[in-house]
Amino acid sequence: MPKPGAEGRGGVPGARAGGARGAGRRARRWGKIAQRIVPYDLQPDVLRLELIELGDAFREYQRRPDPDLALLAGLHDRKARAFALWADVTGDSTLREEAERAEKAALAARQMNENRVGVPVGEGGPAVERLLSRAQAVHARTVLAHVRDHSPRPEPEVRLAVFMLTLRAARAGLGNVTGQDFTGWLQGDAERVLEQLLDSGWLRLPESVTVADALVARSEDPAQITVPTLLPGDSRPFSFGKVSRARLSGWAQKVVGDRKLRKKKAGAATRLLALWTAGHVRPDGRLGGVEEDGLDLAGAAAFCGLPPGELGPHVERLLAADWLGEGEADTDAGRLRGRLSERVLSLGALL
Repeated sequence: MPKPGAEGRGGVPGARAGGARGAGRRARRWGKIAQRIVPYDLQPDVLRLELIELGDAFREYQRRPDPDLALLAGLHDRKARAFALWADVTGDSTLREEAERAEKAALAARQMNENRVGVPVGEGGPAVERLLSRAQAVHARTVLAHVRDHSPRPEPEVRLAVFMLTLRAARAGLGNVTGQDFTGWLQGDAERVLEQLLDSGWLRLPESVTVADALVARSEDPAQITVPTLLPGDSRPFSFGKVSRARLSGWAQKVVGDRKLRKKKAGAATRLLALWTAGHVRPDGRLGGVEEDGLDLAGAAAFCGLPPGELGPHVERLLAADWLGEGEADTDAGRLRGRLSERVLSLGALL
């Protein structure tokens, strides 16, 4: 028979003792992040716990029904710091590479968030969902500048029609337009402006379509237009794709057709100024870039087809229509200063 206590020196009791020691190790929480096991004995302990919590946070984020790019940017920031410290204490260069990837991922998430809401993560200001991404905003300014420099005639009504038709035909030189489009943009000037564009050669209609036909064309049978300078060739002025073209056209239509501008019976020059201001704003709605004191008055006036000295009344009309914030606009010293009102912040094409 085995001696008393033999079991204590044999398998089962000994295993229990070993199991107790193992249980002590297992009591320290296990974790995993970025396909890496967090070592149970990693020091400092605060780093081990941060890595474990981050792994849990990333997995929880993946289960979210909708993305939160601000939250994701913050998680990547934490990951970059944690992996950099992990690399320092272990000397593992692959951990530092992971930290650098996390830094880039945080930056990308912030840029995506700026495109979506227009306000950088971590900065103050209203969270406004922008109609245009930053890339589309750049394209919008390209079209604004192109029309300013290449309109076939200087009149504001012609410039407004040229801008809207350019967006319709931007990709292939061809586009579809209804009579309601023409009359919505130009009211009683539609026939005169359309005749001027055809006479100048800037615009073409099919041989079988007259100006009168175009002005009564319906959505189910629109008039096809051709803008010869935008037909495919060696020197195309624009490079955006189908989705961006549609988004830009929709943006311009919302600006030109703004209900309060219509209510104030804003003319072509005022609506052109609305387009120019909406196309050049910071995330907080202020006109001009961060390093600029508003917008160049001469550039804005040139787009509107006006001398700089005649822009003031149109600024007043934008104030009256709650397009620009009340009491915040002026045209002193050759600069146009102001801020888009909260009502139209979503239309701001961010610089």
